[in-house]
Amino acid sequence: MKMWLLVSHLVIVSFTTCLSEFTWYRRYGHGVSEEDKGFGPIFEEQPINTIYPEESPEGKVSLNCRARASPFPVYKWRMNNGDIDLTSDRYSMVGGNLVINNPDKQKDAGIYYCLASNNYGMVRSTEATLSFGYLDPFPPEERPEVRVKEGKGMVLLCDPPYHFPDDLSYRWLLNEFPVFITMDKRRFVSQTNGNLYIANVEASDKGNYSCFVSSPSITKSVFSKFIPLIPLPERTTKPYPADIVVQFKDIYALMGQNVTLECFALGNPVPDIRWRKVLEPMPSTAEISTSGAVLKIFNIQLEDEGTYECEAENNRGKDKYQARIYVQAFPEWVEHINDTEVDIGSDLYWPCVATGKPIPTIRWLKNGYAYHKGELRLYDVTFDNAGMYQCIAENTHGAIYANAELKILALAPTFEMNPMKKKILAAKGGRVIIECKPKAAPKPKFSWSKGTEWLVNSSRILIWEDGSLEINNITRNDGGIYTCFAENNRGRANNTGTLVITDPTRIILAPINADITVGENATMQCAASFDPALDLTFIWSFNGYVIDFNKENIHYQRNFMLDSNGELLIRNAQLKHAGRYTCTAQTIVDNSSASADLVVRGKNRKGGEKNMVDPFLPVCASLPPTW
Repeated sequence: MKMWLLVSHLVIVSFTTCLSEFTWYRRYGHGVSEEDKGFGPIFEEQPINTIYPEESPEGKVSLNCRARASPFPVYKWRMNNGDIDLTSDRYSMVGGNLVINNPDKQKDAGIYYCLASNNYGMVRSTEATLSFGYLDPFPPEERPEVRVKEGKGMVLLCDPPYHFPDDLSYRWLLNEFPVFITMDKRRFVSQTNGNLYIANVEASDKGNYSCFVSSPSITKSVFSKFIPLIPLPERTTKPYPADIVVQFKDIYALMGQNVTLECFALGNPVPDIRWRKVLEPMPSTAEISTSGAVLKIFNIQLEDEGTYECEAENNRGKDKYQARIYVQAFPEWVEHINDTEVDIGSDLYWPCVATGKPIPTIRWLKNGYAYHKGELRLYDVTFDNAGMYQCIAENTHGAIYANAELKILALAPTFEMNPMKKKILAAKGGRVIIECKPKAAPKPKFSWSKGTEWLVNSSRILIWEDGSLEINNITRNDGGIYTCFAENNRGRANNTGTLVITDPTRIILAPINADITVGENATMQCAASFDPALDLTFIWSFNGYVIDFNKENIHYQRNFMLDSNGELLIRNAQLKHAGRYTCTAQTIVDNSSASADLVVRGKNRKGGEKNMVDPFLPVCASLPPTW
């Protein structure tokens, strides 16, 4: 009858049900079987912000998108949250890359993202802005001449033409191309507005000046009509105090960026310019230009935030200006999601934490569509929860994406990947744990049998929650065939192993305390009884550290004449050899240890002896077996 009950635990599964469920899992990626080696899309290349020069001769622009997936992904693109019609002649796809033919500012400027999908789900790429760069020519009208008394300060306005983006660079031509003004303490070209400043005009400044503007983003340059500068001679130039005319404003900098502050003053004589950080030392990465007009802080950090002051001074007076740098930070992951497998019916908390300044907000996408905000907790998960998830952390400076696939496991127990050990050894009187770890989802319930007898928890026997079987105070009668049964709502499985009981390892001749003088030899005896079917090894340790006989062979030697003898010889003992010695007799099943103390005495000058270590009582202890 008992044997019949055991046989009833065999797996009986309807072929029709199994086939239909497997087909459903494979199509939608909701379930996982051992043969399921596919995975959802993982981006390897994503679109980036792109500036297309309006005058570009290429006539096309590409936005890149490439993902790794099994099976291969299918791609689609969206612009401003609307699907792009890839059947139009204006668009084409190369792999996952979107190619726009004859880009048009009115039609194509906007925010793009790519979607990659297969039967495991869909992921959305980072957003990328396609914008159109341009730099218009300067107006054709002539510029009026400028007359300035020698010794006075002056400003020539650049007034750059319409342009995009704003990352222009400025220089000034003198009389002809390519003769450019050299900046020094008296002359300064602002890279903020392009204006040319001269602290005090000299006769040598006479000439025709043109503002030369370059846009590195679209590799285009233009220059203005020439402005005649006519210095007016003065019998004696009048000095005047420093007057700061190039001032920096409060700015918000992004951590890791390079920050540039400009400060220039008119004055006669030419003012000297000094920089400082108010109430704090200047950043270690700060550099001041030769002329003093430019302060650059490289790789700015949060601690560099503060108020900065520029002071201009000559012998007629000084001027000061202050403004503040606020340092903020792009989002950065503290903890992000990774591919996860969970059992059907279980709960999931998926941590997704980012830092930044301002503090980022968290939102979620599932299969490319808005799903949730804040922390994500799923309860009693079902197949509908499976798919591709994206956690997005964003603040005013941008967004970062973390992508992960959630697979829902629904598997009948199987021991194919992790079968039980066929032979388990345990020492009489000791303790053994027999593991039972089948692959299963949801988590199975476990039961055990020995032969035809069902096992239940008792003072000696314990079935762990993870399925392991623990037996304590082992006797010869515990040997035999053990079977672990695992069952969940998907099915049942069992696996078998044989427990073999061995004789315990015991120290039968323990080391004893010894008291010697420096230079003498000492012998620490150690012998053990053990199961003859096993191999025995002796390990000696000194004050808790295992002795390496290869490195310590000058002072330590072993007696290898008998397998059961682990005798230790200490030769020419020194003071450093005094301490506690422990002999451990070990097999693959269990071990036993015993300890003794060695006292090494040093001779004093009168020929007497000096006690180095107080003796302790000998210790002999049997350790629990380990597997």
